[in-house]
Amino acid sequence: MIIDSHHHFWNYDPVEFDWIDESMRSIRRSFLPYDLEEQISTVGIDGVISVQARQTLEETDFLLQQAQTNDFIKGVVGWVPLTDKNINELLERYSDAPELKSVRHVLQGESSGFLDGKAFNHGINSLKAYDLAYDILIFEHQLEETIRFVDRHPSQVFVLNHIAKPKIKTDLVEPWKQNIIDLSKRENVTCKISGMVTEADFHHWKEQQLNPYIDTVLEAFGSNRLMFGSDWPVCLVACNYKQWYDLIRKFIQTLSSTEQADIMGNTAIKTYKI
Repeated sequence: MIIDSHHHFWNYDPVEFDWIDESMRSIRRSFLPYDLEEQISTVGIDGVISVQARQTLEETDFLLQQAQTNDFIKGVVGWVPLTDKNINELLERYSDAPELKSVRHVLQGESSGFLDGKAFNHGINSLKAYDLAYDILIFEHQLEETIRFVDRHPSQVFVLNHIAKPKIKTDLVEPWKQNIIDLSKRENVTCKISGMVTEADFHHWKEQQLNPYIDTVLEAFGSNRLMFGSDWPVCLVACNYKQWYDLIRKFIQTLSSTEQADIMGNTAIKTYKI
């Protein structure tokens, strides 16, 4: 089974999606399941994981509704207020929603020290009882803080989004590379090969720019802890769906069939318990 482990849906609203700036104006519209189903059918993807784009419970409910009415949506990465003192009651609200596989907070927008916060870490401690993973969304400069954070939760399943958003636009590999290698030593962390072209120049990125980053995560995590993700529709500001899919297939073509199957689906199936 081939799984796209990372994409978004939204009913576009300029206030709620103010992060879609002028440089990304081409995606200032709604993107819903029928739009994605058309894309995945062209490349033979069997299922997808829908990821939150707003930090509201309404967003989580919206994604769960899409999953419950569209068979190709195999799971949801939602949002819950992890710093809320009533986090256990809030998680209990979703205990009868098997489509909810993980939760995510937009950590890339938080100030330094947020990941060390007592309330946030208490919320993470609550996830295991509900068999939920946690998706980590950060910029590369937050990796050291993230390593400390992950070390506080050795039995929690973590999924690193977008290979931690390295500075691809300026071809900077260090210190991202060393920090990624360090993080990968934590066996409870998997990594999504996604969101890379949008960290490069949208209109002038080159395939060879991505090579050192792909090579690093392949060596660091191995195929059994890597998963393909499109980051659609965000990716559309830099490439179309098939272009990204074909590029990942090209990057991993020298791997064994088992290793390719891990990246293209098996890791996501195992991690998100599809």
